[in-house]
Amino acid sequence: MRQFSLRYLHTPAFIALYLLFDWATYLYPLYGLNITPWNPDPALGLVFWLRYGRRAALPLFLALLGGEVLVRGMAAGPLVTLAGALWLTAAYGLMGAILRRDFSSVDMFDNRGRLFHWVSVVAAGTLFNGIGYIALLSAAGLVPPAQWGLALMRFGIGDTVGILVSMPLIWMLASGHGRARLRRILVRGETLAYLALAMVVLYAVFGSIASSEFKHFYFLFLPVIWAASRQGLYGTALIVFVLQTGIIALVKWHGARDLAVYELQMLDAMLALVGFFIGIVVDELRKVAADLRQSLRLAAAGEMAAALAHELNQPLTALSAYGKACEHLLERGGNEALLRDAIGRMLVEAGRAGDVVRRLRDFFRTGAMRFETVSAAALVQGIAAQFQLPFRQHGIVLTVDVDPALMLRADRVQVELVLRNLFDNASDAVLVRPAGSRRVSVTAAPAPDGRLRLSVEDSGTGVSEALAARLFEPFVSSKASGLGLGLVLSRAIVEAHGGRLWAEVGGHGIFRFDLPMAVPGEQLAT
Repeated sequence: MRQFSLRYLHTPAFIALYLLFDWATYLYPLYGLNITPWNPDPALGLVFWLRYGRRAALPLFLALLGGEVLVRGMAAGPLVTLAGALWLTAAYGLMGAILRRDFSSVDMFDNRGRLFHWVSVVAAGTLFNGIGYIALLSAAGLVPPAQWGLALMRFGIGDTVGILVSMPLIWMLASGHGRARLRRILVRGETLAYLALAMVVLYAVFGSIASSEFKHFYFLFLPVIWAASRQGLYGTALIVFVLQTGIIALVKWHGARDLAVYELQMLDAMLALVGFFIGIVVDELRKVAADLRQSLRLAAAGEMAAALAHELNQPLTALSAYGKACEHLLERGGNEALLRDAIGRMLVEAGRAGDVVRRLRDFFRTGAMRFETVSAAALVQGIAAQFQLPFRQHGIVLTVDVDPALMLRADRVQVELVLRNLFDNASDAVLVRPAGSRRVSVTAAPAPDGRLRLSVEDSGTGVSEALAARLFEPFVSSKASGLGLGLVLSRAIVEAHGGRLWAEVGGHGIFRFDLPMAVPGEQLAT
């Protein structure tokens, strides 16, 4: 019952708000008619049509008719007033129907293409609307023929600016999602700061609006750019509406009848469009950044799954072997000591497997790393062993030259992931070479800054200067089937260790990365 009553309260609430807008913005009418420099009420009517479709036609007609009677005293006479209200209802309804076809989502201004589409529909719709309405008034003798063009310009600019400046904010306020976002913006101190700046700039620019001649209008871009760059489209919609309201209030307060208000309105429309464009670009960049982070997390999950499979392979193999040994001992009977020893080893391997899973889980949750002292030679040889079979199948000769005495301080699982990526890239690079000239080499040596430098080189075509400049950007890959995320993840891991990863330009592939060396005497991880 409550939902039923609320639904039918929308119509009187809309009509009352429309009449309030009409009364508040009925400023300097031409010939006492509905031709004013700023008309935000059509924006309210379009939003109502977007939400309710054809059911909005009757409330919109009643609101238009009510404005003519209550606000303008039916200055055009009964018949022309009725005909004008019918025409405006049909024209705004056509605009609403066109917009509703493409902009019925929650975020109707979510990219630049939709912004330009909306502006085009509004501009064309208000022109069509104005031609019909002014022609009707002219035919009734209410607009002199010599003033037909002026009347059309003032009516069109008033409607266009009112819709462009007001509709985004009204649309946001019309949905619970939009109101929630606006509430979050309004409680921020930064919002109060740029709104205060807007008031200061308005007073400085239009302190004496009748003689300002718009000389310093460009200062109004400061709060708009601030709001757009920090809070995207929602901040922009708020600030441009506040600025427009402030400008109209100053015009009305100063009684600046000689001011070319329509010129000021055009400047404000350009200000709003620039702000909306910046706000949408900011929102788009944030969305791309969020999508990229999600893609990187998925890529990291894939890479870590491979690392997990490798790390669990050894303890699971050992568990299987010890399990078979226990089965054999049980079949033979006796030798309880050997059975206890095998079970104890199984528990150790199970604990080792659980430790690997916990480490990777902690990394995903918090980015935590477990540093330990590991042998560089053992690390490289372990990864090289995984590639022996595919290298042999493709005729790739692998050379490893790492001093067994070299130790590094790192998270072993993550560094193995980096090495696995570099081995995989090197393998793909050398496949373009004929059999017999496919070589991959891995070396390790102390770097000049006291770190350990590991190098993976291959006999492939190498990295060009153009590719080197973009190689570590997301989704840049020289492989047809690659996502271009392996090197991004690898660099992130190396940098998290306090090192760096880079590619050298040359006639063959060269990738190097530096990691912290272990302090002499530290206990080696097992």
